[in-house]
Amino acid sequence: MPKRTAATSGDGSTPSLHFSPVNLSLGGAGLLALVVGYWLLAGGSVTLAPLLLVLGYVVLLPLAIIL
Repeated sequence: MPKRTAATSGDGSTPSLHFSPVNLSLGGAGLLALVVGYWLLAGGSVTLAPLLLVLGYVVLLPLAIIL
């Protein structure tokens, strides 16, 4: 069975992640949605807070990692 190796950047060095401005903006939007969601949850909002938390955890942060 062949060994699996990590993808390298082309010059034989260690693998690296390349985040584009799209990744950073989606990650920032995800973190902002989480912060605002938890802030609203602490304030008693039972409708908008869970929607923001789901948006941050399920949509924005995974998109920031995948794209």
